[in-house]
Amino acid sequence: MDTPPQPTRRERLRASTLREIKTIASRFLAEGGAGTLSLRAVAREMGMTPAALYTYYDTRDDLLAALAADAYSALAEALEQARGTLPVEDTAGRLVAHGLAYREWALAHPHEFRLLYGEAPAGHPASPSVQAAAQAEHRLCLGLLGLVAAAWPLTCALQDAEDYAWEDFDAGFVPPARTAHPELPPSALAVTLRVWGRMHGLVALEVAGLLGPRARDATRLYRDDLRDLARSLGLPPAHPLPTAPV
Repeated sequence: MDTPPQPTRRERLRASTLREIKTIASRFLAEGGAGTLSLRAVAREMGMTPAALYTYYDTRDDLLAALAADAYSALAEALEQARGTLPVEDTAGRLVAHGLAYREWALAHPHEFRLLYGEAPAGHPASPSVQAAAQAEHRLCLGLLGLVAAAWPLTCALQDAEDYAWEDFDAGFVPPARTAHPELPPSALAVTLRVWGRMHGLVALEVAGLLGPRARDATRLYRDDLRDLARSLGLPPAHPLPTAPV
């Protein structure tokens, strides 16, 4: 096997600068949210001219999209690892593990979570950063779709009779979804979105600080909702249930 070429000094320096830009930009997110981030502010922190920084990111939105791509990838990896701790045939257990890991990641990375689900601008579709973010988000969505696919033999009989068409869903996500699971009908995407809505709702309230004053044990509340979600898909109980994060 041929040894891959080593990066040049110029490429190493560029990669190092990109990492530093993202580190500083992430700090702005943590301290004040996306609204406090600007390329000029990052350049000032790095001792660079704004013109020099523009050779790395054309706009602030490009930089935010790059941060979103990294966050989507990190979240997808965390969920894949959580699902991978359980046998493939334990669909209910993998669903609960996925949900618990989703909450755990969100609580550990609240600023990135808010970026993904509220603060990230759309950006220009042709931007490489925006395209990378879309691909990373698709990876995340395909993981949840895989759980629905595993449950589908039981779930499909419990769904509403209303028909869906592929045109009812994001045109960018439909092709990878159909490639990954050609056996699924469009209604499976509707179920996937509803499953995500159930998993996301309580977590979003908790990250926003709205759930804590109203629930003494948010972990128990979320775990019980995941178990109810698994039952609503027609799945048998998960045994044993994955350990809930604190």
